[in-house]
Amino acid sequence: MPKIAVARLWFEGNSFTPTPTGMDAFLSREWITGNAVLERYAGTAMEMGAVAAFLAARPDWSATVLRCASAQPGGAMANEVMDAWMGEVIPALSGGGFDGVYLSLHGACVTQSDPEADLTILRAVRTAVGRDVPVTASFDFHADMAEEAAALLDGASAYRTYPHVDMDVAGARALAMLERRILGGPAMHGAVVKRPFVLQSLNMRSAEGPMAEVWALAAELEEGAVCEAFPFGGFAWGDSPHAGPSGMAWASDAGAARAAAERIAEAIEARRARFTVSSPMPEEAVARALEGPPGLVAVLDPADNPFSGGIADTPGLLRVLVENPPPVPTVFAFLNDPAAVQAAIAAGEGGRFERALGGQVTDAFGPPVPFSGVVERLTDGRFVNEGPMERGSPVDLGPTAVLRAGGFRVILTTKKEAAVDPAFFSLHGIDLGATRLMANKGKNHFRAAFAERCSLILECDCPGPASLDLTALPFRHVPASWLISA
Repeated sequence: MPKIAVARLWFEGNSFTPTPTGMDAFLSREWITGNAVLERYAGTAMEMGAVAAFLAARPDWSATVLRCASAQPGGAMANEVMDAWMGEVIPALSGGGFDGVYLSLHGACVTQSDPEADLTILRAVRTAVGRDVPVTASFDFHADMAEEAAALLDGASAYRTYPHVDMDVAGARALAMLERRILGGPAMHGAVVKRPFVLQSLNMRSAEGPMAEVWALAAELEEGAVCEAFPFGGFAWGDSPHAGPSGMAWASDAGAARAAAERIAEAIEARRARFTVSSPMPEEAVARALEGPPGLVAVLDPADNPFSGGIADTPGLLRVLVENPPPVPTVFAFLNDPAAVQAAIAAGEGGRFERALGGQVTDAFGPPVPFSGVVERLTDGRFVNEGPMERGSPVDLGPTAVLRAGGFRVILTTKKEAAVDPAFFSLHGIDLGATRLMANKGKNHFRAAFAERCSLILECDCPGPASLDLTALPFRHVPASWLISA
């Protein structure tokens, strides 16, 4: 009976977000072990959902599910979180008795003291289990992948969609590679090839544009000796020595793996100029959206997108809407402001609300915006994602509030979770069919559920920790020559 170990630390760190991501962010989202992991994620479109399905289809296999942890992208992960995870997982693996190990990682994790945390994990896991125990991993497409990672693993996979709607598929591919090796299949050779530049991710969608072409090429390379070939776009706001795009490939022949990874890296480099985009200022974006076709239109603020490590607190887009209220039903999603939520709770539904919003974490991206209105709705902040992204995954926003001033609504949350799922709006009583304009702190993941619901989606350029102009950010580990301006 094969026995495997499973562990997960999924976190994307924005080095320019002013507050670190502490243990509370993990405890409120995912910090679990054992059968509770399989029970929670069975049937979901998540990596651990793939583990549950894998084991259900193989009753003669067993798994020890070690610490599984994730938090929304944010400021550098607190050292205590990394220490706690490593303190549980590495000793358990060192104890031996496993035929293989599967890791669910992000690839762009940075901590307060470690700008290459995923690589640190891989080194520690390999030391713990030795060279004879196969280890495979799945990664986010936005991984800042170290070239050394290929030598530490026996196989790997990555999301092939952006928005990421194939997390479970990536996990299943990594598990399949692990199974083949455990059952006596040939050893696979991996390769990572990087290029010395960092790219914005706004124009990296898998359905269209330059990265869609790279994904298509990678799929063509999967023949003969090559079993896995895929690109990484990198995470532009993670200040890591391994920042930037890369190609990864796995093959029964080391030369074939290297050649495939090189082809992918070349394809990204050839399209480098097409990844550089600019966006209108929020005033122009709102005006253009309101002139758009009938139906729901959206203006996105990528620079404060929670999935890019944003703080859901910058006031640029909010200020435009408060100072020049659109003459149509409008919703602003959202601000992460626990104190404002408590003020709304104190006022009660129907009560008056007078308070400055935004700019509470820092005023570096603009001062707070005075708001006057009423508390329309209070909730417990709990819902289950409809998908397609993270379908079936439970979400806990903490207590939330909906404020209203005329036809303008603002959603406030206690915890930071991106507003990219229709269930987020259903929870707050927002009728999207009766809404004309949605202002959202989002980016490409918003499109997974809303590309077909919206008649027009526009991004705007606001100040924030994930701003378009990379040259304006204080990188320490990435050479200035690798960066691009907006």
